[in-house]
Parts: sequence; C-alpha cells; structure tokens
Amino acid sequence: MRSSFRSSGSSGWQHRKIGVSRCSRLCVSGLKLSAQRLLPSRCASTMSKVEARKRRSQLFDEEKQRQRSELGRIEKIEVTYKSVEDDVVMVMNRNISTPYDCARHISENVAKTAAIALVDGRVWDMHRPFTGKCELELVTMQSPKTGVVNYAFWRTCSMILGAVADSAFKDHVDVHLHSFPVPQIHSGSFIYDVFIDLPNWRPTDSELRAMSALFIKLTNQELLLERLEVPCDVALHMFQDNPFKSQQIPNIAKNSDNDRVTLYRLGDYVDISKGPMVSSSGLMGRVTVSAVHKLADGPVDGLYRFQGIALPKGILLNHFAFSILEKRAKKLNTAMWQPHIEGEMINVTASMN
Repeated sequence: MRSSFRSSGSSGWQHRKIGVSRCSRLCVSGLKLSAQRLLPSRCASTMSKVEARKRRSQLFDEEKQRQRSELGRIEKIEVTYKSVEDDVVMVMNRNISTPYDCARHISENVAKTAAIALVDGRVWDMHRPFTGKCELELVTMQSPKTGVVNYAFWRTCSMILGAVADSAFKDHVDVHLHSFPVPQIHSGSFIYDVFIDLPNWRPTDSELRAMSALFIKLTNQELLLERLEVPCDVALHMFQDNPFKSQQIPNIAKNSDNDRVTLYRLGDYVDISKGPMVSSSGLMGRVTVSAVHKLADGPVDGLYRFQGIALPKGILLNHFAFSILEKRAKKLNTAMWQPHIEGEMINVTASMN
C-alpha cells in the first residue's frame, strides 16, 4: 500500500512512516467538480511540495533584498525602551532595525523570551522594522497583557499548523492550504483549513501523532517568524501554485492600508497573514495536533479543518489537566474565516490590555 504521509526516507522533514490501509483507494480519486473549477490547469504545479516551498522562500529573500536596496541613505532614530527599572534610549536604523534588535542589545535572554512588542502602544511584530522615533515595550508570554500576546500566540500556532499540513503528505496527494480564521481562544483550538484530494479521509491516531511530531520539530528548531510586506503582484507570483491564495490575494491587498500583502516566513515556509505573530517558534511548549475534520459546509469542497492545542513554553500542566484540553480541542471548531475583521480584532484585543 502507498502511504499518503511522507516517510523518514523521503525529502522534506523527517518523521515516522505511517501506513494507511485505505490509501490506494483514496489517492487515485479525482477532484470534485467544484474543486476542479478552482484548480485551473495554469495553477497545476509540476514542482514537488519541497521545491514549491523553497521557491517561495527564495522569492521572499529576493523581495526583502530589493526593498533593502531601495532604502538609500540610512537614517538614525531614537527608540526609547520602557523597562520596569528604567527607560533606555537606543539609536537604531530607520526601516532596518527591529524590536528584536533592541532586545538583543539588552540581553540574549530578553531577545529569547520577548514574544511581541508594543511600539507607541501599538501591537508590533518583533521582526518588523521601526518606521520612526518611538517608545518600545517588550511583551513576554507571562506578561499581564494577556489578550495581545495570546492572540499572537494562537495565530502563530495556526501558521505552524499550516506548515505541518503542507509538508506532511507525499507529492502524489494534492494539498492546497486555504486559510486560518481569526483566533478565538475560547473555542479551545487553533485551526487551519486545507484542501486535500483524499475524499472522506479520516486520520488515524498514528497520523495525528506524526503531525504532532512535525509540529514539535519546528518548535524545537526555534525558528524566527520573519515579516515582509509585498506588492500584490509579488504575492501572486509567490503563490501562483495555490489557487485559493491566488484568489484571496487581490482582495487582501485591496483591503489593506497600502495595497500590499503581509507575509510571514518560518524556516522555508511562507504564508499570508495580517499578524501579529510571536517572535519565534521556540516560544511554544507542549503541543498536540488534536483532530482533522472534513468541512461539510466549507467555502469549497474538499476542505479539511486541522485543529491543535498548545501551551506556551514554561507553562506546565499535569497529564490529566492537559488531556482535558486535548479532548476539548478534538471537537469541531466552527470558527469562520472573515478576513475583513482581522484588523478590527487586533485593535480590540490591544485595547483590552
């Protein structure tokens, strides 16, 4: 039997080999008619999943370098770091230096534990360059500003879950990431919706454990969450092999403040999100990919909702308590993808703290 999951000997991230007894029947099935209309031949990629990720990451690097080369003369700015003990004024580079750079000037421990930043009171990614003179606060996962940091933590977990889903299947299985809705912490799970050409697929416990292992591997690598705003045409070029992202990008750019699309990169995995994200995948502690549900009433046929639960690093729960969270996270999360409210949710979350 052919396995739909990657084995430890295949290209991509390593994990244990999973046998799927029903795979021969599922993997030769054609796309549903409605899905075929969203997967035109021009979007059909001849690249492997690994090659597609590397291509996207390379384009990310090229655009980042292009933007850097257009900056011209470097302008110095003052960043006032607001700490508990005292205020510290740092001279940084406008449109180049980031809160993470400031944190490293303070100490490596501060840089490692800071999850997100507040720049003049506004939620700001740790790897997002400063645009002018400002006041800076650094927020950790144990900060009293729980609303802001929890939102970023769950959004980052969703992105990592997308990276897991994107890499877990072999190349003969068509997989296209669709979207991940605004985090709703009270729902009990973070989620990512994915098109998979495996009709009526139900993951086994072994497959869920394999995906959890992939997630944990990414957290152990302590990968930075890099942020980059790009023009619409650049985003379309990067995601030309994904029909859903290609369809969403023009609307995302149209509804942004500057007609641009915000991207994040984790290792060689690039995705679209308005953010914010936490600084590093290393801020995640205990994690479980808890369930995958087929969406009966999704925006397109063939969508599966991947769900997971995670704790911040350093937050400990006994096995019984965490099992309660896992059980809750197995239930279908009914959150809906509504891209037009993401900015509003971020602002509301920030104002609550």
